Amino acid sequence: MTWIWICRTRIILTIFKMAKTLVVLAGPTAVGKTRFGIVLAKALQTEIISADSRQIYKEASIGTAVPSPEELKAIRHHFIQTVSLEEDYNASRYEQDVLRLLEELFRRYDLVLLVGGSGLYIRAVCEGIDDLPPHDPALRTKLLSRYEQEGLRSLTEELWRVDPVSAGRIDLKNHMRVLKALEVSLQTGKPYSEFLSGKPARRPFNILRLALDMERGELYRRINERVDRMMEEGLLEEVKRLQPYARCNAMKSVGYRELFDYLEGKVSLEEAVDRIRRNTRKFARKQITWFRKNDLYRWFSPDEVREAVRWIRESSDLQDR
Repeated sequence: MTWIWICRTRIILTIFKMAKTLVVLAGPTAVGKTRFGIVLAKALQTEIISADSRQIYKEASIGTAVPSPEELKAIRHHFIQTVSLEEDYNASRYEQDVLRLLEELFRRYDLVLLVGGSGLYIRAVCEGIDDLPPHDPALRTKLLSRYEQEGLRSLTEELWRVDPVSAGRIDLKNHMRVLKALEVSLQTGKPYSEFLSGKPARRPFNILRLALDMERGELYRRINERVDRMMEEGLLEEVKRLQPYARCNAMKSVGYRELFDYLEGKVSLEEAVDRIRRNTRKFARKQITWFRKNDLYRWFSPDEVREAVRWIRESSDLQDR
């Protein structure tokens, strides 16, 4: 019996020693996640999986702040400009794609980095996302047309009628959330809320979460500078080239929709650029709120990379014991 107990103990210790860790690096736009992540990846000798729902598209680069060629060469990145805007890509597909990639990467590395600011994509990988039906292109087009012609209020009123549970839960000022809930409800004849289990999935790896933040005034200054730099690098020309994709969900994001409005003569170029700055600052606040709600995150400033490396190593050692 003693020998059997020793063997079982050794097996258990071996399993814990072999445990792998996904390190999540999150935070608002323009806070410095790309640079911070590269330094972390070098220190931890691993690779980076991007968790950015816009940088994944092939056709866009300036408005999505894709890492520079030099940054991409410094560390291998995954899910950067790998999907076409013509594809119906979402968090559910991203979850499955990342989990398959992690199986491969964990054969070579004990730790892998997931870096980005798309909270839904991060949650999909860490906790799972509910299995929703594939979208109906015709219905989505119809709802988008209604949103553009009737405004958000008309859609929220219908959502209250078909799915009051979702209407009471989601941010009704976020038109994408409203459109998604209404689309699923109308497509299936069942309330969108019935598809949401709310039960986090169990993962065969450890997860460490850290996030970056900085003094709000400095973050806003960096956002304004980034917008100006994007315009200098040719964002307007990129948006002109992407006009055929203007109705795609990805093109409804900040930096694109404002310049589409300019090209349609709705606002001046100066007003469009000013809106990009304001909407990007608003988006950053939403990101911070999203990540602050999760108390599993350990927060660092962008200049605390050494402290972050030490915390990751110490925390991953504790998890493996």
